[in-house]
Amino acid sequence: MARAMLEYTKTVLQKVSFDVKLFCKEVKKAVERLLPEEIEELKLWLRQFLNDKPELQESLIYLRA
Repeated sequence: MARAMLEYTKTVLQKVSFDVKLFCKEVKKAVERLLPEEIEELKLWLRQFLNDKPELQESLIYLRA
């Protein structure tokens, strides 16, 4: 089930990527709910996903804590 939560998180992030504030909120929520190894996987996915979306780069601050 944990794997399903990570996949769900990715889906949500893709759907809200049009709004920077909402995207950041969802990243923050994901960090609170996912397991440490899932957070590492999310970091890798986010770096690739945000390559062509510089406006969303500020969301990475929630992953540095």
